[in-house]
Amino acid sequence: MRFDYQKWQGPRPEDIEFIKQLMGIYRNLLLQTGGDVDEALRWMAHFGEQYGFFNEKFGIEDFKKLLEESGEAARTPQGFQVTPKGEKRIRQDSLNEIFSTLQAGGAGEHRTPVAGTGGERLSETRPYRFGDSLSDLDALGSVSNAVMNHGIEDLTITEDDLEVFESEHLSACATVLLVDVSHSMILYGEDRITPAKKIALALAQLIQTRYPKDSLDVVLFGDDAAQVPLKELMKIQAGPFHTNTRAGLQLARRILESRKGVNRQIFMITDGKPSAIREQGKLYRNPFGLDPRIVNRTLEEAVTCRRKRITITTFMLATDLPLLEFVRKLTALNHGRIYETDPANVGAYVFRDFVRNRRKRVH
Repeated sequence: MRFDYQKWQGPRPEDIEFIKQLMGIYRNLLLQTGGDVDEALRWMAHFGEQYGFFNEKFGIEDFKKLLEESGEAARTPQGFQVTPKGEKRIRQDSLNEIFSTLQAGGAGEHRTPVAGTGGERLSETRPYRFGDSLSDLDALGSVSNAVMNHGIEDLTITEDDLEVFESEHLSACATVLLVDVSHSMILYGEDRITPAKKIALALAQLIQTRYPKDSLDVVLFGDDAAQVPLKELMKIQAGPFHTNTRAGLQLARRILESRKGVNRQIFMITDGKPSAIREQGKLYRNPFGLDPRIVNRTLEEAVTCRRKRITITTFMLATDLPLLEFVRKLTALNHGRIYETDPANVGAYVFRDFVRNRRKRVH
């Protein structure tokens, strides 16, 4: 992800909008520094001096106090540290940025064509049944039934008069976030790891807030694959690794096979090019082009996931045609979904839905 900086033309310190924009810059820098608050603040001081958004009225020390007062960062003997509140705010900002344009029915949709208990309230109603929650009671409809059944002069509401709103059944779901941390995610000066983290953080916030009973696991893949705690998402960085997509899918599948849930899904965030596989304990790698040996083993794993009823949704962060074609083939074999996007504009996607066999652009 690339940022262009110029002379500050925004609001001044006394304007609340000024503070909001400064916080936005800080949170972006925090993502780029892997959660290192002190490093992010050093960059803030540098840009503030160079582009004029700090002055004698509001300087970097004032901004540090603001971070402490807001609860997004805490001062410790080792320096500033991001707080759980700060992590949550970055996840929410990522969710707002990434998914503000997405429509219902996209990635991670839990709806099934069955009305049942729990889930989101529908406009339709039905007669009350013993055990229904009174919080779903349609008060107006129930009173109307009582008037029609008993008359307005001697208004009495019985159990037979009660109406409750239908609710849309939401199925349980187990999800693995699969994030590419190979060297290609920062190759040729193009930052793909920061938008990858934004997408991962947004997905995590979406699942935690909207579907808190779902299971959520995080797997990183480079030369090999490793499971990491959810709290490590903001800190991840690309390393000197090849791209062992097969290993990532295998580990994600094994995790999901151990999880209980009606639906099981993998969200894979990558630039698309598999360049390594591990065979008989040895790493076979080929960073040049798309090696058929590596590609075929990776595609076989996508098919295995399909047989296990595990859907793969891929967020593609590269636009190279050969890489796109590989990911499209993987998606087709898995009967999954793919979002194709430019890393500099993660809010605009081309959604290729191989399940419903349709294509749409989301703006």
